This record gives sequence, C-alpha cells and structure tokens, in this order.
Amino acid sequence: MASDTPLEAVTDLVAEEAGVLKHPVFIERGTRAYRNTGMALFLGGFASFSLIYCVQPLLPQFAETFQVSPATSSLALSLTTVALAAAMLVAGPLSQALDRRALMFTSMALAAILGIGAGLAPNWYALLALRTLEGAVLGGVPAVAMAWLAEEIEPAHLGKTMGLYVAGTAFGGISGRIVIGILTEFVSWQGALAGLSVICLAAAIGFRVLLPASRNFVPHRDFHPRVHIAAWTRHLRNPGLLRVFAIAYALMSIYVTLYNYLTFRLTAPPYELSQTGIGLVFMTPVLGVISSAIAGGLADRFGRRPLLVAGLVIMFTGIGITLSTPLPVIICGMGLISIGFFMTHSVASGAIGPLAGREKGHATSLYLLFYYLGSSVTGSFGGWVWQHGGWPALAALAGSIALIGVGLAATLKSFKDVKV
Repeated sequence: MASDTPLEAVTDLVAEEAGVLKHPVFIERGTRAYRNTGMALFLGGFASFSLIYCVQPLLPQFAETFQVSPATSSLALSLTTVALAAAMLVAGPLSQALDRRALMFTSMALAAILGIGAGLAPNWYALLALRTLEGAVLGGVPAVAMAWLAEEIEPAHLGKTMGLYVAGTAFGGISGRIVIGILTEFVSWQGALAGLSVICLAAAIGFRVLLPASRNFVPHRDFHPRVHIAAWTRHLRNPGLLRVFAIAYALMSIYVTLYNYLTFRLTAPPYELSQTGIGLVFMTPVLGVISSAIAGGLADRFGRRPLLVAGLVIMFTGIGITLSTPLPVIICGMGLISIGFFMTHSVASGAIGPLAGREKGHATSLYLLFYYLGSSVTGSFGGWVWQHGGWPALAALAGSIALIGVGLAATLKSFKDVKV
C-alpha cells in the first residue's frame, strides 16, 4: 500500500536513524498495548494527512474570497508541502534527542490549532503563514512514527502495524479532501476548515491517550551536521539515485497539479459541481492505493524498471483521457492517473534502499524532498498554465513531464538487476 508518504521509503529513513536498547522489550501481538498502538497510529496518520491535503478542494474558494489567481491560491497547499519537505529532511536526526510520543502529539496538536487559526485567518497572508507553519510542525510525524514502531513493536508483526499507520495516512489524505467538501455544503469554507481541524485535534488527543510510552528508545544528544551533509552530497552524486529523485519530482508534479486545478475546472460551467461533488471526485485515489499493493507483486516478477515505465505510461494515458468533455470520462482519466501515480511511486520509493547502499535514510530523505518539491513548485506553476491556457495547456504540461519520466525510467540501467 502507498500513501501520500511512501511506506518503504520512510521505513528506510527511520531504520537508519533508530536507536534501540541492546535487549529491547517489544510490544507483542494480541496484547492491549498492541491494539492501542494500531489505533493510535491510525489516528495519527489520519490527523496529519487530513490537515495537509484538506485545502485542495478549497482552492477556488480561496481565489474568490481573497481575489487571487489560481496559481496564487495553490500556495495554500504548496507552502505546506515545501515546509513539510524541509522539516522531514532533518526530522530523523533531531528526533534522536527527544521523546518520540511527546514530539508526535505536540506536532499534531500544534498543526490542528494552526488549522483552526487558518479557518479564522483575517487575510490571505495570514492564511499562508499558518499553512506554512502547519507543514513545518507536521514534518517530523511520519518519520518519527515509523521510528517509534521500529523500536517498540515485535519485529515479526511490524509490517502489519506499519500498515495500519499507512492506511491512516492514505485515509486521511483522501477523507480530508472529501470531508472538507461535505462540510462546505453546510457552513462556510472557514467553518469547514476550522471544523476539520477540531476533528484532527481530537484524533491527536486520542493518539496521545492510546499510544504506549516508549520502552526501548535510547536518546542521542550528539548532532553532527557535517556527517549528514556529507551523506546527502554523496547521494546527489549518484546518477541512479538522481534519476529516481527526478522521477519522484515528476510524479508529484503531475498528481498534485492536476488535482489542484481539476477543482477549478469542475466548479465552472458546464459542470458546476458542488463541493460535495468535488469531494466525491477526490475518491479516485482509492484506486491508486489498491494498485500500489499489486505493483509490488508485479515488480517481483518483472523487475522495477518495467513497472516504472508502465506506471508513467498509464499516467500519460489518463492525462490524454481527461481532455474529453463528458464528466464520467474525465473521472476515468483521473482514476488512471491515480493508478499510475501510486504504482510508480510505490516501486520508485522501494528502489531507494538497493540503489543507495549505505546511508539509506539520507537517500530517502532526499527522495521525499524532491517528492514534495514537485508538489510545491510545479503545483503553483501549473496555476499560471491553467490561467493562460486552460486544461489543454495543463494536460500538455503534465503529459510532457510524464514523457520525461518515462525516459528517465527506461534509461535507468541501475534498475536492471534490482528486484523488490
């Protein structure tokens, strides 16, 4: 399963950073602590990713309320994800000196409070500032959550528990978009944003109550920036990894950009969908979550490179289909884009470890940086393209990026012998 944060990529990141006692006392399956852990991590994933992506259906409302362009309205998401990317880059090393449970709860609670503030923001710049801070405080949650699990859960049952957390992130990323759309039918977008943030604050409190205290965490007070900078530099000199980083950038560029401005297309004539209707269209990523699970088995059989190429070709096909006018056909096209995105994303993130060799965590942090930069940079630039050329121009931009991605994947010789 994949989500808005890749499971295998983040697992690599935290496995390198985690510090565990020599004789750890693990939480075993079947115990109350194990059940509480699963529920707590599900709530944590839901709260974090609902807060990040809930604004996507609201971009047309932002443009209308604050009299800004579509490109400018997209900053409400782009600034959040760029702050998230920067925070995730350093989250692993810094979390070594802090209580993980307290850090995660504080991050989610602060983000929820900032989300309530965003709903009450008096002007556009205040909204952007609050959304940027949300991304910054949430940046450590995914890596720290995985680190906590790696330290505390019986290794034989770690995969299932991590799956619950990742299910929570996927559920949060999708349901946050849907819930905000439904709430906007009954209250203003300000009330909907604040209301969802209150729900996420309650989820964060539930997370804090349910998650057991750490028993195996060993704090490390030393932090040596030069060591981390040297590791990142080595990975940036690796041609194979650079291509995978570029593919990550391309994937998120296409995915977020098209979903950002799909809201503008479908709220305008001839569709004029309500916010609930827009929210239901955002259910198409569920198809992608399913495809990511299938992709792993296919990659086992055929290797990573063919799956990367196939996923990007599926995305390109979906982009072409969205140029049609009938709404059901557009939704089918977005479904293919979601399938191709999650499929390629799952395979690419899983290839980081084999390609990186040593210091996998640092390679993964760079992957996530490029991944979220695609959302931030192209996601905002796509607004200018949409404003000046409409959906055909936006599809041309996304299709060009997809073709570049196909070229990168097809010529990535390093994948020849790399299996899942």
